[in-house]
Amino acid sequence: MAPIPAGGTVAVTGAAGFIGGWIVKNLLDRGYRVRACVRDSNDDMKVGFLKEMPGYASGRLTLHDADLDQDGCYDDIFKGCQGVAHVSHVSDYTDHDYIARVCDHIIQSVNESGSVNRVVVTSSLAAVLSEMDLEELARRPVIFEDRYPDDANPKRTAKTQGYSMGKILAENMFAEASDLHGGWDSVTCCPSDNLGPILSAHQKNFGPWQHHVEQMLLGKYDQNWVYRPWFPVDVRDDADCHIGLLESTEVFNGERYIAWSTDAIDVSDVCAGISEVLPELDFRVTGPVEVHPERLQQREARYRELWAGCDCRNDRIRAITGVEFREFDETLRDCVESLISIAGIEPVRNQT
Repeated sequence: MAPIPAGGTVAVTGAAGFIGGWIVKNLLDRGYRVRACVRDSNDDMKVGFLKEMPGYASGRLTLHDADLDQDGCYDDIFKGCQGVAHVSHVSDYTDHDYIARVCDHIIQSVNESGSVNRVVVTSSLAAVLSEMDLEELARRPVIFEDRYPDDANPKRTAKTQGYSMGKILAENMFAEASDLHGGWDSVTCCPSDNLGPILSAHQKNFGPWQHHVEQMLLGKYDQNWVYRPWFPVDVRDDADCHIGLLESTEVFNGERYIAWSTDAIDVSDVCAGISEVLPELDFRVTGPVEVHPERLQQREARYRELWAGCDCRNDRIRAITGVEFREFDETLRDCVESLISIAGIEPVRNQT
């Protein structure tokens, strides 16, 4: 199907969130009209930053109340839109019947819009590499779009792997529905660990990675689970990947693309990096708090070896969108400065 037209109208679900907010901003910067879908357009603690964007003053950005748990909440919003960036999270990833119901009613709103050409569904890197048995990483170490977690593992259930499985469920439902309808297509974006500048104070807790940096600034942060390194993507680059997939003439229904820089950085090196990119802070670097039970600590060396053996690829998203991913130092610096200036975080310092 056709990409969205230049200057067209795009609905963004989850527009008050970390990724959604940047998609809104970058769409406006590219000349689009945006319908920002939020739970409560009167909650200025969460949506005030959207109302401060120049596009809101002119009317090019409009805010719309939409609770995705309510069937039909997008019916009127999607009418007249050419594109939808479906970024919003469901409230429970362990209940796959609930996830399917939410997908169904959003799909119905797209079908009935009469105008939507393309939907970009935000999935996750977890839908690519989240394994119950990490030895699967040794068997299939290339991390690219055609890789899926091992569903044959009996321990992979909605309770243990609900987030990963729920994201794949949504990917498949949208792709199958668009294929059946024939009037729009669905493309999936699988972001990795989003980091970068927050746009609103509430966003420091609306995503794990910037919250981890907040905890580093406060002097106490956790070791990454199963010693996985951070696989960062700058949230601004992630937003551009979403928009590039809406615009591209070269994507096809059902395709998925990973948005990441392919860097792999240990959590303790992230903390140490704060001092390196912002020596002016006189930041006191600390080590992570060990959160693993002893039986997992005994496997630390093997886990780190498995992660180090992964071959991370981003050839497809770069070829399709032309996005050149930022250096991690820039991402970390801008994240820290935004946490201090926007969220009021006071870092621990060597002199205190």
